[in-house]
Amino acid sequence: VAWNWSLDGLRDCIATGIQSVRDCDTTAVVSVACLLVLFVWYCYHVGREPPRPYATVNSLMQGTDAAGLQNGYAYCQSPECVRCAHNEGLNQKLYYNLQEYAKRYSWSGMGRIHKGIREQGRYLSSRPSIQKPEVFFLPDLPTTPYFPRDAQKHDVELLERNFQTILCEFETLYKAFSNCSLPQGWKMNSTPSGEWVTFYLVNQGVCVPRNCRKCPRTYRLLGSLRTCIGNNVFGNACISVLSPGTVITEHYGPTNIRIRCHLGLKTPSGCELVVGGEPQCWAEGRCLLFDDSFLHTAFHEGSAEDGPRVVFMVDLWHPNVAAAERQALDFIFAPGR
Repeated sequence: VAWNWSLDGLRDCIATGIQSVRDCDTTAVVSVACLLVLFVWYCYHVGREPPRPYATVNSLMQGTDAAGLQNGYAYCQSPECVRCAHNEGLNQKLYYNLQEYAKRYSWSGMGRIHKGIREQGRYLSSRPSIQKPEVFFLPDLPTTPYFPRDAQKHDVELLERNFQTILCEFETLYKAFSNCSLPQGWKMNSTPSGEWVTFYLVNQGVCVPRNCRKCPRTYRLLGSLRTCIGNNVFGNACISVLSPGTVITEHYGPTNIRIRCHLGLKTPSGCELVVGGEPQCWAEGRCLLFDDSFLHTAFHEGSAEDGPRVVFMVDLWHPNVAAAERQALDFIFAPGR
């Protein structure tokens, strides 16, 4: 009886619609058309997760600060964050994220990521002490403390061409230090001696709107980089300032899927970066590329008259991570996932 009633109701509904069209009932025709458009839109968007593009500079100028930002620095709000978690359930969480990605897109090209997640514990425990990423190790990537400039030639040349632009915006920012010890937007980092402060535009894959509004041209430049990591928790972009007498404790970065790029803005003598036991010096207007999953440190042994060492730091993809792997890693390590 219920089935017959449903068929009768459907038949009456269709007949009414046809009669309305015949009678040129404009309201009914418009209503049906709108319903069809909504149905097509719904089918298109169900199960589809759009990519996370950079926000435009204009939207940053008008928008409010993102939640979870303190003094321009994004502190993790989730105890299950894959970037900050160090527990036995991390690999299961990563594998679940990989499965979700494969269901929506494809398993094609995921062999190396699947291998890395499946054997992550073994990789991290068996790595030589010179290279021990703290969160995620992607196997079969060429390993070297420093990379040649040609590793990411386009982005290196673009950053160096815009050296004066970035330097001018830094100098405007740095004037605020004459009024207070730590201006809004800057983060003080722990060091055994001296002072190390950073000004983040992108912190762990999350833009810092207030800071980006203060450096609009530098932020816009990030959107022109081809290999900038901007959509996952391993991506950062900031201005890093070391005061004279500062030493940064030796430490490992979280992953080997990226290379860290330092564009020298102010590089007095007596400053060095040591990665994997190999020292290098910065140069103003030039980029220095290194793998921060190697044990590394930096120091500024110059005098107060020399002024601070300043670099613009941005995380780029390791050149041997394929495009399909980048897309999957952006999904697996998306901020907040």
